[in-house]
Amino acid sequence: MVRAADYEEALRLPSGHEYGNGVAIFTRDGDAARDFAARVDTGMVGVNVPIPVPIAYYTFGGWKASGFGDLNQHGTDVFRFYTKTETVTSRWPSGIKDESSFVIPTMA
Repeated sequence: MVRAADYEEALRLPSGHEYGNGVAIFTRDGDAARDFAARVDTGMVGVNVPIPVPIAYYTFGGWKASGFGDLNQHGTDVFRFYTKTETVTSRWPSGIKDESSFVIPTMA
């Protein structure tokens, strides 16, 4: 784990590393999370999860020197060629709601 001094350094650290495997950001700011996932130069991004790829169906492998050949190693991406996929896994815990509702809203 590396703590960054500010937001721009948090983007620079993983983006500038020779291995672009994965990174996680912990925040309550949705705008910052979306911006970070869009701008960081890594193959996997976790938002409020410590390990960005929870199951093998998702691609595993980063960009740059952490890739293994031309394709990612798992999931449907093994069939995609000449693409550059970024996997974003996010979790947004919230203590705001008082109760859960499992009813689908209708026009009635």
